[in-house]
Amino acid sequence: MPADQTYESIYLAGQTGAGKTAVAIELSRQLDGPVEVINADAYQVYRGLEIISAAPTPREQASIPHHLFGILAGSEECDATYFSELAKSKIAEVATRAIPLIVGGSGLYLKAITHGLAPTPKGDPELRGKLDQRPLENLVEEYRALDPDGAAITNLKNRRYVTRNLEICLLTGCPASKVKNEWHDNSPDIFAFYLERSREDVYDRINRRTLAMFQAGVVNEISNLGDLSATAAKAIGIDEIKSLISHQISEEECIAEIQKITRRLAKRQEAWFKREALFSRIKATSNDSPEKLAGKIRKELDERQYPLHLSI
Repeated sequence: MPADQTYESIYLAGQTGAGKTAVAIELSRQLDGPVEVINADAYQVYRGLEIISAAPTPREQASIPHHLFGILAGSEECDATYFSELAKSKIAEVATRAIPLIVGGSGLYLKAITHGLAPTPKGDPELRGKLDQRPLENLVEEYRALDPDGAAITNLKNRRYVTRNLEICLLTGCPASKVKNEWHDNSPDIFAFYLERSREDVYDRINRRTLAMFQAGVVNEISNLGDLSATAAKAIGIDEIKSLISHQISEEECIAEIQKITRRLAKRQEAWFKREALFSRIKATSNDSPEKLAGKIRKELDERQYPLHLSI
């Protein structure tokens, strides 16, 4: 490809258990040109959570290049800002040689890539100096009061994270978590698709996938985890399996609880993507193969005159 040209990105989203991985791999076979998959799942970025996060298997990842899977230790923090920086850098790199196919169900992370997060305020040296003189416990208390949602997903033992988030709260008069989720571009021109299944179909797929996780050894996976960041620890199923390991609940109860909370996640994802008008709906039934669904996406790309590459 000439040096002044780059491939256009394609986005594939869907609820947990919707079958995104299989469709992405099949789509890569149907597109004209090389394809590389880039992760947009909040938990598949972590090493050691491959089964619980339903990351693509080694065999699936070997079929075409995959990026941003298992790149962080479980002890590392990751939010939409940090993830979007990683993803945008990787997309730009991949686009010079292949079609970037961004795949995931984390609506916030996807939107951070497609719409761009609005810049946060620059640090104020005078305010920062005052914050640096205060005990961490005092900073945490004020941060929790001003931004309880943000505090719930922040490593409150990390003084740098707490100080910066509190600084944003004080400089803007708004919770830092809200400021970090504002958008730079509200109507980007993108090729984006959403696998839309009936609620009954999604729930059935979730129930079956949870059983498959246990057959694949998810209990051993969680047993071997080290320290987790506040972000990684929120992966669905970790707390429930830890309760199983400590004999607080039975395996049957554990499976049922994970199935229940995963269905709740799917319902939240459904609500999120109903608001995302830029994602074209690809209706899927329980009888549709990945090949058929990929074909629907390919057909729409052709109708929208998807370019193999664009001039920069």
